[in-house]
Amino acid sequence: MIRKMEERDIQDVQLVAAESWHDTYEGIIPREVRDRFLAAAYSPASLKRRMEQSVMLVAEDGGMIAGFANLFHQPESDEAELSAIYLLPSHQGQGLGTSLLESGIAELTDAVRLYLTVEHKNEKGRRFYERQGFSIVDEFEEEFGGHTLSTIRMMRPL
Repeated sequence: MIRKMEERDIQDVQLVAAESWHDTYEGIIPREVRDRFLAAAYSPASLKRRMEQSVMLVAEDGGMIAGFANLFHQPESDEAELSAIYLLPSHQGQGLGTSLLESGIAELTDAVRLYLTVEHKNEKGRRFYERQGFSIVDEFEEEFGGHTLSTIRMMRPL
């Protein structure tokens, strides 16, 4: 089941974020950089702000939170951004990511393009986005908590 995130989901979303980030970025982003990012980006205050200012959805499976997605419409623009979509590793490959993405897109009114960024070495993520109709529009390096990432920007028309 896909539904809007509620305040009671914060701890579960934090756990999904941590487990999926460590699984996805092991060997790509140093552990201490991941830990610092997770502490800031998924703090209760940060998650409450996201719930108020953007689309935050969770995927429930058997009464537990198995994943989440965060999308937002760019102010005064016809563009939107997928800022996060993560599933527990045990729940990947079962269609939940597609359901989360499509449910999030349905919440975006007046957007005609959806953008995202993905780390070049995140092959699992890149394959998922390509299957969802995203294509590469840019590649660049960026500083991420003292670590350099090779970032790919992708876009999907809506």
